[in-house]
Amino acid sequence: MTLLKLKENRKVNGYSNLNELLDTIFNENLKPNGVQLPPVNVVETEAYFELALAAPGLKKEDFKIALEKDILTISSENKTEETNVKYTRKEFGFSSFSRAFTLPESVDYTNIEASYHQGVLVVKIGKKEEAKILSREIEIK
Repeated sequence: MTLLKLKENRKVNGYSNLNELLDTIFNENLKPNGVQLPPVNVVETEAYFELALAAPGLKKEDFKIALEKDILTISSENKTEETNVKYTRKEFGFSSFSRAFTLPESVDYTNIEASYHQGVLVVKIGKKEEAKILSREIEIK
């Protein structure tokens, strides 16, 4: 197999490199109806789980967090206002989304808190006392 190098200033079909072309194909063209889910980080500690959802540009009132049995759903609905502005190109906007998370049995369903600061929604989910890992040092006799 022979590898070919592209000159840095050479563009193929308007794209400067293969990564840019693939990114456009898979991250823009294949999105269903232009929907993009906000990325989520999940952290587990001894005492709790923490979901951090990146959703800049929204307000805390825009979110809905619901718990039904063991499913935690975080959603936001797009509220667009009709304007008479004619865009030549419009690349940003806020679309509706919904993310669902199945919670493990170790979760204390009465101990769930949420906060929104600088574009990140943080949902902290406490664990049951019996699920927390107790650590201690064992004395050797």
